[in-house]
Formats: sequence, C-alpha cells, structure tokens
Amino acid sequence: MNGKNSIPELIVSQTLGFFAVFVGLLFPLATLTILIYESIPALEKSGILHFLTGRVWDPVSEVFGALPAIVGTLLVTLISSMIALPVSVGIAVFISELCPERFKPFFSTAVELLGAIPSIIYGMWGLFVIAPLMADHVEPFLQNTFGKLPLIGVLFEGAPTGIDALTSGFVLSIMIIPFMSAIVKDAFEMTPPLLKEAGYGLGATKWEVVRNVVIPFALPGIIGGVILSVGRALGETMAVAFLTGNVHAIPKSLLEPLTTITVAIANEFTEADSDIYLSSLFLLALILFLMSFGLLMTAKFLILERIGKRWTPRGI
Repeated sequence: MNGKNSIPELIVSQTLGFFAVFVGLLFPLATLTILIYESIPALEKSGILHFLTGRVWDPVSEVFGALPAIVGTLLVTLISSMIALPVSVGIAVFISELCPERFKPFFSTAVELLGAIPSIIYGMWGLFVIAPLMADHVEPFLQNTFGKLPLIGVLFEGAPTGIDALTSGFVLSIMIIPFMSAIVKDAFEMTPPLLKEAGYGLGATKWEVVRNVVIPFALPGIIGGVILSVGRALGETMAVAFLTGNVHAIPKSLLEPLTTITVAIANEFTEADSDIYLSSLFLLALILFLMSFGLLMTAKFLILERIGKRWTPRGI
C-alpha cells in the first residue's frame, strides 16, 4: 500500500516544494535582478549616494534625487502607524477580552470588512470627504491649539489645504487598522487560559490581567502586526495618491504637500520619455523593495528573538 502511494506522494511533494522555492526564493530574486538591471543607467549617471541624498527631481534636466520621495514615504508611514497602533490594540483588547461572546463574530467581521475595501475607494473617500474636513476644521484647530507651542508648533505651519502629509497618514492609518488589529487579536487569543486564570486567582482585575499577562505574552504578535502593517503602508499607492499633492520636496510641516515612492512611480511611469528617467523610476522601485525587505527581515529577527526567550510574567 505504501509503494502504491509513494509515487503520487513524491509528485505532490516535489510540486509543492517547487512552488515554495519559486514563490519564496526565485520570484523575489528574479524581481530584485530585474530592478537592479533596469536601475544600472541611473546608477551610472548619478551614483547611489547622489541619488539617495539629492533633493531635486527634474526630468527635463535629467536630474533625479530620491530624498524627498524617501522622506515622504517614511513620514506618511510613521503618521499612519502612530495613529493605527493604539486604535488596533484597543480593538484587539475589546474583541478578545471585553466583548461578550455572542457579539465577537459581529465585531470581528465588521473590522475585517474594512480590509476588503479597495484602496482606491479609500483614496477617493479621503479626497472628497476627509480632505475638506481636515482643511476646514481639523487643521485650523491644530494650528490654533499647537501652532504657537515651542518645538512642535513648526509641525503645523502652512496653509491648511487637506492635501498634505497629515491627511495622507490619517487615511492610510484607517486602511491598515484591519490588518494590524486582526494580527494583534489573534496574538491575544493565543494567551493560555491558565495564565489569565492564575492572574484572576491572585485577585487581579481584568485590566491588570490584560496589561501584565496578555500584552506581554502577545508582544511578538503585536510587533509582527505593526511591522507587517508598516510594510503594507510603505507599498500603498492609491490610498495616498489623491492626497499627497505629488510635490518632490521635503515637507517642513505636516500640512505641506509631498510625494512618496509609490506615488511618484505611479504618476510618472507613463510619462518617462527617456531611458534615464525610466531607469530612475526603477531605482526608486528598487529602494522601496529593499526598504520593505529589510523591514520584514527585522520583524522576523525581533519575533524569533522574542519567541526564543523564555517568557516570564510581570508582577501583578
């Protein structure tokens, strides 16, 4: 019987192994190779250091500097992550620890449905709904409240147009909340019931158990959710393409327009009428690829390091 099944099992295992190697190793390597090959003309003309630190993006003069796009990408991602993280953790705590059992499927499905909305819908909603709201109410309020404070007041200088880094980050945060909260919720639900029961047995309140038992145990999952969501935010295009303003300049405040790597590629790829222009866009794509890859590798390292350590509960 084992001899009859050995050949089909071998075929299936070899096929699955091939697809695993192709998807996990060969496909990323092929993508990286193509990006490097297409980026060679831009590297030869500008040099990697000048390209990374240049502030001028002028296709007419064939002068290309990626620093504004890189800074814009990191700024929008940082804003979205800072907004999404506390909201996602709060949603995960509510669904996993506080919500009645009969309502958990409803709230879980409602949050996960946000992830099924196409990104272009987020972009259009941000342009026609959120941007006017930010320009007319939120950003003037922030300027009147924080604009005169030392140090942080400079972050709210400029005309409140709603097409800026703050609005882009806010809309992007709403987009990544479902992914982040789903991963964090799953991490919370993996906490052994025995640990939580031990906390309650010692007289701890529900909040103390969540703070001192559930969150420390689920920390690798929280880190993983944040990193994966940041990776999603780094590569997002349509949700922010309507809201950044596509200006190749480093913003001096949160209320100034900017551009990101993905927005620059999406808006200018069809306009690239020279080899060096097209190669510069490929080099931007290569930088984004390396940023995402490095971020995911860092997340993997942190998670594995955390899992490898013996977890010790904090004092309750």
